[in-house]
Amino acid sequence: MLRVYHLLIGASLMVVIPMGANFIRLNSANRNSLPSSSQAKNIINHHRSAPGNIWSSILGKTFVPQGWQVKACTSNKSLLCVSANGKNLGKVAIEVYPLEKRPNFQKMLAKEGITPGVSLDKQDPQYQTQILNALRKWVDTEYEILSQEHQQRYGNATKIKLPQGDAPEKAPQTTSINFAPQPPEVVRLGKLQGIRYGFAGLKPEGGVVEKYLQYVTFDGKAMYIIKTAFATDNIPSKFEKLENLAVFEPYLSAIVQNLQLPQQKSVVSSQ
Repeated sequence: MLRVYHLLIGASLMVVIPMGANFIRLNSANRNSLPSSSQAKNIINHHRSAPGNIWSSILGKTFVPQGWQVKACTSNKSLLCVSANGKNLGKVAIEVYPLEKRPNFQKMLAKEGITPGVSLDKQDPQYQTQILNALRKWVDTEYEILSQEHQQRYGNATKIKLPQGDAPEKAPQTTSINFAPQPPEVVRLGKLQGIRYGFAGLKPEGGVVEKYLQYVTFDGKAMYIIKTAFATDNIPSKFEKLENLAVFEPYLSAIVQNLQLPQQKSVVSSQ
């Protein structure tokens, strides 16, 4: 089933690459280029900046664009606030799930030979490979779900109405929104291995309607999911402008790489 799905993903990429090549190439360059000292300032996030917020306990040294601020939100225990000159630009969410609340991932771990609750050497390369393989399977399943949700929302390249201004004599135009999954990438979340993944909704003539970016890792007891987006949906973890998300994307990569994970004691939310 997964092999068939991989073929479907490959086919969908072949369809959307011609229309989204510049978008994908730009984002790849953004992810892989580290911020220079002339573009960013080094900051140390203080753990007590937002008591009770998960970010306060795992943020390390990181970089932000000149004039930008990044700190744990005081209004929400799972959001990271991104702002510039006192103006909100966007938010990044972290979700922490104890393994018992992820039964499907437990099964994936079991298939890789990892039994929950059994003490193992977490530095063993074989254990690290098993964890990474299980995370890959989890991301494959996530892509399948995301693709299905996208099709339910937009149909298979189904046309949707887009507003054309206030002139009543002009009927709304229609366009197709294509699902463009981002190839999963193995990354570091602190000292943990994880996977970066996501997708974009692209118009055939060019242009990004939505973009979702996520990271996932597992510390032996809990699964961590970090996510943000440019979207029209009313979700808390998003950027209002695509260009701000594009600017922040490499800095978010630096933040993720410098997280203080794993912690001696797992941070587990009530989700």
